[in-house]
Amino acid sequence: MSENQNTPVHVSSSMTLLIKFGLPTAWLVFFGAMTAAMWFTNDINAIGDLPVGVFRIIFTVSFVIIALIIYWSMMRIKRVEMDEHFFYVTDYFKNVRYPYHQIEKVVEKDYLFFKVIHITLKNPATFGKKITFVSSRERFNLFLKNHPQVIEQLNH
Repeated sequence: MSENQNTPVHVSSSMTLLIKFGLPTAWLVFFGAMTAAMWFTNDINAIGDLPVGVFRIIFTVSFVIIALIIYWSMMRIKRVEMDEHFFYVTDYFKNVRYPYHQIEKVVEKDYLFFKVIHITLKNPATFGKKITFVSSRERFNLFLKNHPQVIEQLNH
């Protein structure tokens, strides 16, 4: 079965949906409920040597800081598909098609279990100037191998 050259290839990880919505939702619900429960419980005077009021403030500030880190790292991840002329980006609510000539640079960051790719556009667009996605190593590399003209366009 041959692949149609104009059919977009899904190059982002299959885990994108889980990373973008599942993990943040589970974390925010669990630790948000814990934070709220701490503020409504009056049965404890201290946790270890720490007064409960100080512990509540530290836990709440930690919750907010980690929630912001989750937003800036996981919730901004997009799903990306590519064909020989365009790349397609979705946040699961909006879908946008970009031509390759709008790309200013592509930066790959290889972590132990996953590879994150940052696409910087020449001008801000629907999803901003920077698009981030977790790539499927196999599908992304296979796409680039099968479409060398895309690599040429990215290098301009």
